Amino acid sequence: MIKLLTFGIAVYLMVYIGYGWKFWNRFGWTTYDKTLSNQVKLTLLWPVLFFVNKRFRRNFQRAMKRHYW
Repeated sequence: MIKLLTFGIAVYLMVYIGYGWKFWNRFGWTTYDKTLSNQVKLTLLWPVLFFVNKRFRRNFQRAMKRHYW
């Protein structure tokens, strides 16, 4: 049971950090003000905001879909 819990936490952290990193680097594609404080707050809170805020969900998905080429 402990191994399963550890595995679940590890997977959650990888997803949290991976999508957070991607959102941080592509923050410019969102419609939010491009300030460092906005970027930090929204990146750290992305899992909660994704489920409770429709505007954030649209902006997050926009940032995930954009490519730099």
